[in-house]
Amino acid sequence: MPVLRAALAAASEDVVIYDLDGIGRQYTALCAELPGLAVRFAMKACPVDEVLGHLARLGSGFDAAGPQEIAQALRTGAAPELIHYGNTVKSDRDIAEAYRLGVRDFATDSLEDVAAIARHAPGARVFCRIATTGHGALWGLSHKFGCSPEDALRVLGAARAAGLVPSGLSVHVGSQQMTAGAWSEAIETLAAALEELNRHGIVLDRINLGGGLPALGVLDRRGRPLEPPLDTMFTVIREGMERLRAVNAAPLDFLLEPGRHLVADHGAIRAHVARLTSRHRLDGTREDWLYLSCGKFNGLYEMDQLQYPLEFPTHHGGQFVDAVVAGPTCDSDDAYARDGRVRVPWAVASGDPVWVLSCGAYAAAYATVGFNGFAPLPYSCVGGPVPDGEGA
Repeated sequence: MPVLRAALAAASEDVVIYDLDGIGRQYTALCAELPGLAVRFAMKACPVDEVLGHLARLGSGFDAAGPQEIAQALRTGAAPELIHYGNTVKSDRDIAEAYRLGVRDFATDSLEDVAAIARHAPGARVFCRIATTGHGALWGLSHKFGCSPEDALRVLGAARAAGLVPSGLSVHVGSQQMTAGAWSEAIETLAAALEELNRHGIVLDRINLGGGLPALGVLDRRGRPLEPPLDTMFTVIREGMERLRAVNAAPLDFLLEPGRHLVADHGAIRAHVARLTSRHRLDGTREDWLYLSCGKFNGLYEMDQLQYPLEFPTHHGGQFVDAVVAGPTCDSDDAYARDGRVRVPWAVASGDPVWVLSCGAYAAAYATVGFNGFAPLPYSCVGGPVPDGEGA
């Protein structure tokens, strides 16, 4: 964090800053906690070339959602066999293009998708994604993706009949998962599914435990630390890997698709104050609002579910107010929920710098092209083996 803070202090204009060395340390620590598990970084969390290249040099593969992400992953130097097409929503054209680019691992969750993969990616390996409840996560991801264990048997049976390789099962317990029990439940579901598949002569060789590992530095909607039980999560995953190996009829390899866990706490935004205001609501109560130069549409899209820690580097002490924090656009959704307040120095003035911490996940990916005329923030990277780069 000292390197990141130094870069924030040195910045004179708004910018997203990523600490490559911090991301690298997070990756190394994760691999040490879960030995024998291969990482496929979820590119959507931070599609920044320098970040992806740094992770690739450390040995990470990638979870891609379509041909454009696959092509970006290949540009990092990653081998096609380390790229997983993890999106179960795929057009015929996208399947064919991914196959042309060398990808052979495809996620699926339906018979229709299996038939399309068989036509346009003959001989490919398929993972069937099993749905989870998403309970305990800030974003459950329980509706659009995944099928029942019973459907998984039909999907992988159809894949085998179509000349594909039924290679694995996958799950996703929800983004920013806050409970270890979510992985316990998912592993029990996977174990039962493996046993049923084995009884039907379908023996898999891999399990993809998906994403969901949390960031540690973000706050809840009321500004309180979230404090996920990360050590317990790692213990449950390690024990779960052994349980799944024990029930399968052949050796199993394991994949994991972390996104925010690797990058969130190692990215920050140097923003500035647009205005601190005070006004009365219709019921007569006073309300203070802090308007920032960045908000939901240019870096802080996830503000509906969480708060990012804010620091005011030029203000230390003095009077504070509890303010609602909002972005600069003419959109009422561009604000933290009103049940949350942030302590703001009363003396802040328009133009004063603000540091938005723990926003390295999705800050670049979710930014609009220029909603309301507010452009995406530029970015820079510090640390790592390559010179700092900038992009839009």
